Amino acid sequence: MTNEEAYLLAAGKRPDWFVYPNGFARVVRQGILDLMPWHLMEAKAAREKARALAGRYPSRELFPFAYRQDNDDIACWGKGHGEQVLIIHDFASPGFELERVFPTFWDWFREAVEETIHWE
Repeated sequence: MTNEEAYLLAAGKRPDWFVYPNGFARVVRQGILDLMPWHLMEAKAAREKARALAGRYPSRELFPFAYRQDNDDIACWGKGHGEQVLIIHDFASPGFELERVFPTFWDWFREAVEETIHWE
């Protein structure tokens, strides 16, 4: 199985409002899947996490793509948020789950690389 098959859901299997940003698809094709402490989610895990997030935060429509290994932060795209990346602190009380917003995937990716550099 290729990285694209493992990490990118086909159009009919992801939310109808969502299209992967080109940068995300490029990172997946290049095999940059782990930026410790961040890890990209395989497609199956992303779908399962999306269902779980919908149950905990019914006022949001989220599609996750990465998780942080040392806490409950999840990097997501959200319906109505364009290319912004929303950092959701999973299991927080509804209304308190949004930790941070990045304007684009590449902005999130730059921060993830910085965190990788400083991770010990």
